[in-house]
Amino acid sequence: MKQLKDASNNRSDIADIPTDSALLRLFQIHDSAFPIGSYTQSYGMETYIQEDRIRTKEDLINYCTSFLFHNLVYGDAILIQAAYAAAEERDIEKLLELEQLCGAIKLAKESRDASVNLGRQFIRTVSPLGTDDFLAQWKERMETKEIKGHYAVLYGIYSATTGVSVHHAVLTYLFASLNGLVQNAVRAVPFGQNTGVQAMYELIDRVTEAADLVSTLTVDDLSNNALGIELASMKHEYLFSRLFIS
Repeated sequence: MKQLKDASNNRSDIADIPTDSALLRLFQIHDSAFPIGSYTQSYGMETYIQEDRIRTKEDLINYCTSFLFHNLVYGDAILIQAAYAAAEERDIEKLLELEQLCGAIKLAKESRDASVNLGRQFIRTVSPLGTDDFLAQWKERMETKEIKGHYAVLYGIYSATTGVSVHHAVLTYLFASLNGLVQNAVRAVPFGQNTGVQAMYELIDRVTEAADLVSTLTVDDLSNNALGIELASMKHEYLFSRLFIS
């Protein structure tokens, strides 16, 4: 008699696996050609480079790891996760609260400005793509200045409306954030492309670890322990020359 297949090996029976089209849409918004300006941000890294504190692949990996676990995990990633859940419930009050929290935990003005600038360009870019009406309401709130439009919150709302899982939304956001930093480091310091590829390869396991950690956290865990990075962002505007905005 033919043995039945184990359901655990059948991808169609696993609810948390996103549809191919939903996952590909997530890949699209993280593509370097997606015009939201993420490639112009260094989040204080350029200050570290000019202070000669990032010179090697190991220096870059250490910076990215600190940014990942002390900034992104306890900041934007939690907010994405919470915004995703609130968007599923159409909880407008919660989303407005998350919008306020997102600005409050970003100590440096350049970090806050980057979050808003990315968010505004993001929602303007995805709005014509036939996205959910609920997301369109948040574009209206931004245009009427009811909200500033922080990227992490809008990204969480967008992810909830596309059908991708919250885990994959967080995972790809963390990966794309570090990948952008690594690519900008290649542009700003005399690293070769191979060095950048190697650094990102070594960071992948840390990204998956970080995404798993986020799933255990709530809004009550929001914090910003990346004080050195925030100070570097504050100092950035006083650099002699700059390739990036933050």
